[in-house]
Amino acid sequence: VQLQASGGGLVQTGGSLRLSCAASGNIRSINGMGWHRQAPGKQREAVASFTSDGPTNYVDSVKGRFTIVRDNANKMMYLQMSSLKPEDTAVYYCNGDITAIGASRRNYWGQGTLVTVSS
Repeated sequence: VQLQASGGGLVQTGGSLRLSCAASGNIRSINGMGWHRQAPGKQREAVASFTSDGPTNYVDSVKGRFTIVRDNANKMMYLQMSSLKPEDTAVYYCNGDITAIGASRRNYWGQGTLVTVSS
């Protein structure tokens, strides 16, 4: 199982960006997915996540500005980010709570994609 994140880049304050996360491999089920971020000198924090049978949750600092978009059929997840602020600058990671065929359920991480918001 692999998760591939993409879509990061440089954007001005107030701008928008869409991150993508593609899950691939011998996947039996995706139980949930989410996005984390890690800013320079700070700990990684959860940004947004959902479970297969539950609501989508957002950290307070991004509520109303970020939206997770799910494409279950294609095993894709997007993070639509708008009204970006310099404090959103971070490396963004996608993760998935996935059950692979012939394996136990576990959490997988994609590589990070850098988002830089200029002031």
